[in-house]
Amino acid sequence: MTAVRLPAGRLLRRLPVRRILVLLPLVLVIVVAVQHRSVLAEGIGHLATAKWPWLLAAACATCLTWVAAAVTRQGAVIDRLPKLRLLVTQFAAGSANHLLPTGLGASAVNLRFMTVCGLPLARSSAALALYLLAESVARVGLLAALLIAFPHALQLGPLLPEGAWGPLLLIIGAAAIVIVAVFALVRRLRTAVFSFLRTAVDEARSVHTRPSRALALWGGSLAFPALQAAGLVLVGLALGLDVPPAHMALAYLAATVAVALVPTPGGLGSVEAALIVALVAAGGPVAVATAVVLAYRIITVWLPLLPGALTLGALVRFKVI
Repeated sequence: MTAVRLPAGRLLRRLPVRRILVLLPLVLVIVVAVQHRSVLAEGIGHLATAKWPWLLAAACATCLTWVAAAVTRQGAVIDRLPKLRLLVTQFAAGSANHLLPTGLGASAVNLRFMTVCGLPLARSSAALALYLLAESVARVGLLAALLIAFPHALQLGPLLPEGAWGPLLLIIGAAAIVIVAVFALVRRLRTAVFSFLRTAVDEARSVHTRPSRALALWGGSLAFPALQAAGLVLVGLALGLDVPPAHMALAYLAATVAVALVPTPGGLGSVEAALIVALVAAGGPVAVATAVVLAYRIITVWLPLLPGALTLGALVRFKVI
């Protein structure tokens, strides 16, 4: 008896793609948790010795970051988005962001959400770019303001190897030259980029003609990193880190800006290392700074990760995204 071979296209159509997508976030959470089980165990141990009122406040600040993200997302588009679904999507997007590198998870979830809500792909992409631009400008702006207010808060001299800036600037310069050359030589890419920029500029102009949208965009963009930094400050107070709160906030913003281009899922590993270095540079003892960072990442990453993955699966299951 001979086996019946199905064509590849027909076989793909028979695959339960949506069921696979529902289960995929949960599987990824399990894989990531197993890979970082020692960090999880140590972080939970530090949480057990902390002052719980401060930790509760840090958890509240973390929850408010999802509200800030939802407000900013609404501010980036002129159309009204469904509020509850938008907020739930930000919670799920946070989980996706920790499972894929360089913010691709959250961007993909929000892009899909906006297209399901009826926005054309070009406008959805333009709104996503506007969100990322506003959040980046706000984060760097807050960092610059704190650096001006507290110019001696971070002592990075002893932590950076001599001659580190030269190779770094050389790499940045080489990457910029490659990007410009590719853009100049590839006509299709140049045409696509110009088309996207026109759509993005039109979308940004439309948003800024509505004061409520502009306020949501820039207010949410400022609130998002401020709440993240406040979470670290509150965990630092819970564990008795002997660093002024403003200096802790500055350390957080400096660390997150520094690792923004590191392609690791949710910054796992790179963010922890950068935060520890930044807190030590702000004057904190290494042991306490490490405990603060691990406890902070437990609250902001690991505790929401499983419910966020389940929410993401539910959103896929019910075709919200």
